Amino acid sequence: MAAFSYTALDAAGKQTKGILDADSARQVRQLLREQSLMPLEIEQAAQSEIKQSSAFSFSRPSLNVADLSLITRQMATLVQAGIPLEEALGTVAKQSEKARVNGILLAVRAKVLEGYTLADAMSDFPSVFNDLYRSTIAAGESAGHLDAVMDKLADYTEASQASRQKVQMAMIYPAILFLMAIGVVSLLMVFVVPDVVKVFSTQGQTLPAITRALIATSDFIVNKGWLLVIGLVALFFVIRSALAKPAIKLRWHRLILRLPLIGRLSRGTNTAQFASTLSILTASGVPLVESLKIAGQVLANHWLRQRVSEATQQVQEGTSLNRALSKGGYFPPMMLHMIASGEQSGELDQMLDRTATAQQRDLESLIGVMLGILEPVMLLFMGVCVFVIVVAILLPIVNLNSVV
Repeated sequence: MAAFSYTALDAAGKQTKGILDADSARQVRQLLREQSLMPLEIEQAAQSEIKQSSAFSFSRPSLNVADLSLITRQMATLVQAGIPLEEALGTVAKQSEKARVNGILLAVRAKVLEGYTLADAMSDFPSVFNDLYRSTIAAGESAGHLDAVMDKLADYTEASQASRQKVQMAMIYPAILFLMAIGVVSLLMVFVVPDVVKVFSTQGQTLPAITRALIATSDFIVNKGWLLVIGLVALFFVIRSALAKPAIKLRWHRLILRLPLIGRLSRGTNTAQFASTLSILTASGVPLVESLKIAGQVLANHWLRQRVSEATQQVQEGTSLNRALSKGGYFPPMMLHMIASGEQSGELDQMLDRTATAQQRDLESLIGVMLGILEPVMLLFMGVCVFVIVVAILLPIVNLNSVV
């Protein structure tokens, strides 16, 4: 039995879509007619999802972290309860109210019913289930401990979701402050300053330099502001096109790591992600070299990715993981020390897990400090902008009163 996605018309002529389990497309048509629906299009759910993904490959369609975390936890719970895999997939699919989640899970279930492993069935949706996810599942299936591996994977996805939500919630207030600052300054420059200029122009006095600069800026925004918008859009596409070239992107990512505060944040984010990925892979039974290859690919910084690739080659040649990573000079000393301790004691997977926890804690602390600094900076920026505008307007008035 396979999953089929369909498009049909009801008695009122309204188009409806859904997914049905059936042995063939012919049976789906029969089931739809029994429901007083006229079938328009029927195809296997796997083919439908793959076609949708390829049609919108520009945006790399995928499930969000919350959805992936939820279905992983539900799958882990059902598998640990001893429910057969295909039945667990069907149950989780029915629990979801989102058609895309339902379609993907039923498509994976159809492949499992055909005899494929869960990891191979998930490989049809690489933008949903990444290399880390599929490799972990494959390791659990080959070792016969899919329930334990699914539980660890659920913990990992839930931790990723919680971390992302924490950052997003913390960014709301600074973002609002920034938008308010831009909005207030723009309103003053477009509506207030031009009216004040009319008053000054009738007096015939020489205006202070700060006032002339303010007037020139206001005139540019009012009359030629569209040029600024076009310039910013063009600059965005130029930078994006330049970063599409591997050599330029590599140099740019290396430069990011050398910046005072941003570099520390980038390094912390990437090393925490690397340690978490390597931890879950090694704990799931994936060989170290293969784990390094997968963990290196999930790094967002291409310079660090290249350093991990070099370290992977050295480990494959017999070098210890600690020594191979230390040659790059970008991984925290505490992380390297804990990895070395794990290699010496034979408990590398446990030490990697502790390393991942420590790195994630340090990263959250750093993000908290940066967001704490960002809020007063936004307030200061808005205050300085308004102060400059007020001073530029008041100075000519003060000078005029002095003359009088």
